[in-house]
Amino acid sequence: MRANEETLDRVIRVVLGVGLLSLLLVWSVPGWGLIGLVGLIPLIPGLTGYRLTYVLLGGIDTFRGIA
Repeated sequence: MRANEETLDRVIRVVLGVGLLSLLLVWSVPGWGLIGLVGLIPLIPGLTGYRLTYVLLGGIDTFRGIA
């Protein structure tokens, strides 16, 4: 798999994913644990640099725009 995300895109996804996952540590509000698990959705592509959704949408490549 070739990376299809720009560095800024990856950084934003990792920060957002880690932020949401940090809600797993805060148990004071019911339901935050589930929201925290949603943090895996941006975190995994952010760490790998590969976004399957971009491929499924017709080859969007944030390095060069539409492929």
